[in-house]
Amino acid sequence: MKSKKTKGKKHKRQAEQSMTLTGHLRELRNRLIICVVCLVASSLAGLHYAPQLVDMLTDIGKAYGYSYVFIAPQELLMQYFSIALLAGVCITFPVILYHIWAFVQPGLQKNENVLFLSAIFFGLLCFIAGIVFAYKIMLPFMLHFLIGISAGSEITASISVQNYITFLLTIFMIFGIVFELPVISVLLTQMRLLKVEWMKKGRRVIIIVIFIVAALITPPDIVSQIMVGIPMVGLYEISIVICSILMKFRKKEAEEEDEEH
Repeated sequence: MKSKKTKGKKHKRQAEQSMTLTGHLRELRNRLIICVVCLVASSLAGLHYAPQLVDMLTDIGKAYGYSYVFIAPQELLMQYFSIALLAGVCITFPVILYHIWAFVQPGLQKNENVLFLSAIFFGLLCFIAGIVFAYKIMLPFMLHFLIGISAGSEITASISVQNYITFLLTIFMIFGIVFELPVISVLLTQMRLLKVEWMKKGRRVIIIVIFIVAALITPPDIVSQIMVGIPMVGLYEISIVICSILMKFRKKEAEEEDEEH
């Protein structure tokens, strides 16, 4: 005789399988409402600390002689709102990821579920690593180089707060996305949309493309370009190594399954 617990699990699985389109839409709506409420609440909390966050960002440039102005009455206030919204997104992001996983999880197999959770976890770590790299290494070089252009001239650097913060956030976003390269490569190889052999054969072309991209997103000095290009090449090589290891595990599992059959 089956236990009540086993029967309960069976009924739960049957309910999930028989959920109609209306039920899925209702679940999606409820999860979206929860995410929006969390985003609004965290943004309001971020608005309280927005002045301190703006001061922290502007202090980076002050160390190199930058001075800031706002050229519209509402400009500084709008930056507070922008920073508050960004802080709200950062705080709410784990909640959003959880609800995305909870929504798609019933339709995932065990290995797909592990891949999805691993991609979320390591994706967050890589994105944070990219922001830290930009904050600690790239921004000091970029700001020093850009302010150095005006050295010896009669032109004083008075930077718009809006333009300065937009510049910083853009750099953070670029490096956060760049550091996602290993995670994206692993996902594409596991989905069989990318092969390790292609990555190895196209290494020379990719390295050239990487340094072209580095030249586009950095000031026109060779030091900054190298400091961006080398980590990107390193990430590409790490992607090849990780994907190769995972492909070996996949082939080994496939061989074991063939032997069992």
